[in-house]
Amino acid sequence: MKKLWLIFAQTVTISLAVVFVAQIFYPKFIHGNIQYIEDNLTKNPQPKNSAGSYSDAAKKAMPSVVNIFTSKKNSNNPHQQFLDDPLLKHFFGDQSDEQSQRETSLGSGVIVNENGLILTNQHVIESADEIQVALEDGRTVKAHVVGSDPDTDLAVLKIDVKNLPAITFADAEKNKVGDVVLAIGNPFGVGQTVTQGIISALGRNHLGISTFENFIQTDASINPGNSGGALIDADGNLVGINSAIYSRNGGSMGIGFAIPVSIAKQVMEQIIRQGSVTRGWIGIEAQDMTAELAESFKLKNAQGSLIAGIIKNSPAERAGLKAGDVLLEINGLQVIDSSNMLGLISELKPNKQAILKITRNQKEINVPVMIGRRPKLEAN
Repeated sequence: MKKLWLIFAQTVTISLAVVFVAQIFYPKFIHGNIQYIEDNLTKNPQPKNSAGSYSDAAKKAMPSVVNIFTSKKNSNNPHQQFLDDPLLKHFFGDQSDEQSQRETSLGSGVIVNENGLILTNQHVIESADEIQVALEDGRTVKAHVVGSDPDTDLAVLKIDVKNLPAITFADAEKNKVGDVVLAIGNPFGVGQTVTQGIISALGRNHLGISTFENFIQTDASINPGNSGGALIDADGNLVGINSAIYSRNGGSMGIGFAIPVSIAKQVMEQIIRQGSVTRGWIGIEAQDMTAELAESFKLKNAQGSLIAGIIKNSPAERAGLKAGDVLLEINGLQVIDSSNMLGLISELKPNKQAILKITRNQKEINVPVMIGRRPKLEAN
């Protein structure tokens, strides 16, 4: 037994000695496999979870975006009397069916209420005498207009369908230039499509698209048929309503505009409550104050908005405002330019008094004005 134990002890000792010598003179024999694995990890790093997919956001919002199909009767053909002639019908056939065909157009909309309220652009449903809404589940239902607001190019529709997937609204205060956004709509009628981009700019105005402009600019592809569709954030929440594009050829050029969700929500709530939008109005024509104008009026800086004209029998005329006055503040809020001024006045309540600070003959004075109600803008 002692002999066996001695043999075992000697074998272990010799083995340890061999390992010690090999580790000193031939380290690669011991660490070679480990080093090889480390080299592979360096050259071929393990794949990480993809951070570039927005499928969850799209999946969340897409059921809330609908296709809108509108139609209206063709205008009367001035040559219809000749087409009704029996002799011409004999040679060319009866074309009355063709002439009575309806003009059709398409757009998109966003479900904002599970009981069938849909937000879209006013120009999508303008002049239509029939509106059809195609839901994601394949159903097509008739819609009617709850109300519209040409000043912001927004409209609210209603369909008699319950338990619809309503979209969630984003916090407009958190939008920043550079944020990723997705545009969802039905471009060119090909079917529901999602495009990706970023917020390129905020507060775009002076575009001539609508009366009240405070657009989100995005490079997400927006094309004909996308109007009224959703612009969503990376979490699938509604950021804005796709409204217009800048284009030289009719297609997307990477400059699209959406109505911010804050404006859309405000307009929508008024339309739902009272069928229209009520805004303040004083009846002035204004233009931006430029450096040249400021110099000619001997002002220290190009601040405020120049009153270029006064509408007859308006609140402004009754308050004594005059062409040539420079509007500086409204109820203590600074007037930056004519677009900003229009927005500040529109938020005032009719039949309430407001204090306007103006510059007249190089003197600042406060003028009280009784706010009126902005006349409705007739849709073209």
